[in-house]
Amino acid sequence: MSKRYEEIHFVDSTKPVWNYSLLTEEDIQNYQWGTHYSLYEKFGSHEAEVLGVKGYYFAVWAPNATEVSVMGNFNDWTPRTHPLFVRLDNSGIWEGFIPHFKKGEVYKYFIKGYQGHEGAKGDPFANFWELKPATASITWNMHYDWKDEEWMKVRKEHNSLNAAWSVYEVHLASWMRPNKFDEESYNSYQQLIHLLVPYVKEMGFTHVELMPVMEHPFDGSWGYQGTGFFAPTSRFGTPEDFMALIDAFHNAGIGVILDWVPSHFPYDSHGLFMFDGTHTYEYADMRKGYHPDWNSYIFNYKRGEVKSFLISSARFWFDKFHIDGIRVDAVSSILQLDYSRDEGEWEPNEYGGNGNIEAIAFIKDLNETIYRDFPDVQTIAEEATDWPNVSRPTFVGGLGFGIKWMMGWMHDTLSFFKADPYFRQFIQDKFTFSMVYYYDENFMLPLSHDEVVHGKSPMIYKMPGDDWQKFANLRLLYTYMFTHPGAKLLFMGNEFAQTSEWNYHTELSWGLLQYDSHKKMQQCVKELNHLYRSYPALYELQFEPGGFEWVDVDHRAEGVVSYKRKGKDKKDDILTILNLTPVVRHNWKVKIYGKSSWTEVFNSDSKVFWGTGDVYNPTPECHLVDKNADLYEINIHLPALGGIILH
Repeated sequence: MSKRYEEIHFVDSTKPVWNYSLLTEEDIQNYQWGTHYSLYEKFGSHEAEVLGVKGYYFAVWAPNATEVSVMGNFNDWTPRTHPLFVRLDNSGIWEGFIPHFKKGEVYKYFIKGYQGHEGAKGDPFANFWELKPATASITWNMHYDWKDEEWMKVRKEHNSLNAAWSVYEVHLASWMRPNKFDEESYNSYQQLIHLLVPYVKEMGFTHVELMPVMEHPFDGSWGYQGTGFFAPTSRFGTPEDFMALIDAFHNAGIGVILDWVPSHFPYDSHGLFMFDGTHTYEYADMRKGYHPDWNSYIFNYKRGEVKSFLISSARFWFDKFHIDGIRVDAVSSILQLDYSRDEGEWEPNEYGGNGNIEAIAFIKDLNETIYRDFPDVQTIAEEATDWPNVSRPTFVGGLGFGIKWMMGWMHDTLSFFKADPYFRQFIQDKFTFSMVYYYDENFMLPLSHDEVVHGKSPMIYKMPGDDWQKFANLRLLYTYMFTHPGAKLLFMGNEFAQTSEWNYHTELSWGLLQYDSHKKMQQCVKELNHLYRSYPALYELQFEPGGFEWVDVDHRAEGVVSYKRKGKDKKDDILTILNLTPVVRHNWKVKIYGKSSWTEVFNSDSKVFWGTGDVYNPTPECHLVDKNADLYEINIHLPALGGIILH
């Protein structure tokens, strides 16, 4: 057993800050090499007992500082009264133990840095922060008794690539508020246990994805510009409260994915920007270090210390919060030096290309580390270009993600469904194109928050036609989405056809559920979730060529498309027939191999979903056409703008 620091070194207990360290030489070496992936165990503030005295140990990296001290209410925010000690190994780490320091104390680091620049910074490794607009860090000592042993034992099955993935994307603040007219009114993590968890379970989603819950100063960034990479936001409660929410999801059989943003950070004075008076965490060259789209700053992936910081952040949420996946935001902007930059605003890499070589290495190391340490989770890339092998293992030259968002499917599908049904015959290729490149990656089909903001209109108003047709079209789109191969993601409000764009200032328009059209749309999504989870053909081979087969795409003028989904067992086959026009098709013939008996298991035109209920198929006629080929013909009735699923 290794000896404690004070058993080897003399600790001067006469000063306000005692010389003390949790760091070993190996810690420092790995930190600098970019290979220390559990920094949260050593950096930041940690409750400790030294020479029989309880207090807190602090460690912060500020390589260009000439002074670092801790200040807070405990010393009337006076700089320099509690100075930390700089390590003598040129690591740029400042540390020390403050006796009698209590849990729940607010603090910042006073840093005198490059060229005498002075500033007060929050702790990059803090687990808890003051509620905005206050910006100090808070000493904490996270402890939670987890009750999700059953989930953790079997979650490999729930999170595997051949499991059902139906993800409900949620912005916690605006999903539902105690007072919808007050944007400072929040349901706590504890309240969400009783509100959100039962709702997600009732709706049948397999996973929930939370837009960033890491601490962030500005609500308008939706969490995507963070200052606390190791802290759930205090808007909704304590870190333990957030653990309890995840625990509750797990005990309801629901996986938890967190949005995680290693691409950039804001310039707020208490955050990472110019941390010690110069570019510590961000690139110094603003051709690489400044994000023109978001007026933010880009991590310097070349610095070992920054790489250790970021991968430690990702591991932290898996390690301490039992999460089931991370969705890595804005991967394209991480990978590409010319992202959102014109000629002359970026510099090619050493090989003349536009790839950020050290960022690519960081992404690969991130994924290798997560899958090594947590083999029963997934990492998901929001990557919008044709960068190859995003969701392929690093050992075959991929980036190592488990799943990639299928942005092309989303764009093409919405473009197709926005079109007047008459004109869809001329753009059917947009509808079928997804399967041309589908097997390039492990894809998730996203209808995310990005599609219902900034003038893009809510899902229901993207649909053409009168009110009835809009709802029929949206049910048809969802039927297509849930029977298309790949994981699914639906943003909150989409499930009941929210009629306004998402507005983070208020809450979802829950009042719409008093109307049949919306209440029954919600029922339709609930039923699709149930169907998706109940039929193995819809998920078992969702990323393999054997899991999908076009049956008929040759009736453009009539707007009827059909395809088969296949599982490991032939008897599990599912047939989907979509009528993409408002014309009822009676006695429609579909030729299909290998199965002689079919049952209608879903009809998007059902009265239960606010359809007409007039066109349905209790026992579809099916007769043998070619015995040698095992070919059958099904006679089926197709409702206007309707989707039929047969088993």
